[in-house]
Amino acid sequence: MKLTKFAHACVRLERDGKVLVLDPGTFSEAGKALTGADAVLITHEHADHLDIPAVVAALMANPALFVHAPAAVAVNLRSQAPDAEARIIDATPGSTFEAAGFAVRCFGGQHALIHPQVPLVANIGYLVDGRLYHPGDSFVVPDGVTVQALLLPIHAPWSKSADVIDFMISVGAPKAFQIHDALLSDVGVTVVESHLKSMGARYGTEYTHLATGDSVEI
Repeated sequence: MKLTKFAHACVRLERDGKVLVLDPGTFSEAGKALTGADAVLITHEHADHLDIPAVVAALMANPALFVHAPAAVAVNLRSQAPDAEARIIDATPGSTFEAAGFAVRCFGGQHALIHPQVPLVANIGYLVDGRLYHPGDSFVVPDGVTVQALLLPIHAPWSKSADVIDFMISVGAPKAFQIHDALLSDVGVTVVESHLKSMGARYGTEYTHLATGDSVEI
């Protein structure tokens, strides 16, 4: 599959003429990412992962587009796109389904803790074709599978560098690429990634930076 990195947490997957988009949020030129999409996976409700107007517009423009999202997100989207409600499907931990010809398995269920006084929301991590894992905003390690490529949230209000490194080591994927990087300056990215590259090399993970618009075969 071809993976194209959009800004922040959004990626676009393409294979055999089909397009699957993950987390088209407000930081990610969602409308551009969704152009020609056959299916969309949403990890959770936060705006940096879900641009609601852009997703609703895509659903209205393309009667063949399907969206998979945690139940609360799906309910909200159905209320705003009632004509497309049959194409907005709940994603639940442990479930498996096909989206745009890609096999998808769901993990997790809860967003990482930001602060005890910040309400938790549902979060689904998606394993695509048994190879590529997008955890959303969590460090849930998928059980019972061997991940080939990890989309690694490198900076967030709910994490520190030690957590990011430990998550990368725990997943143990041969390859890792950054997501969730919009809040870092160029200097910050360089500092964080220097640790990820050196620690990844020790434990068998090749960490590679993808600039927005870069593509790679998975």
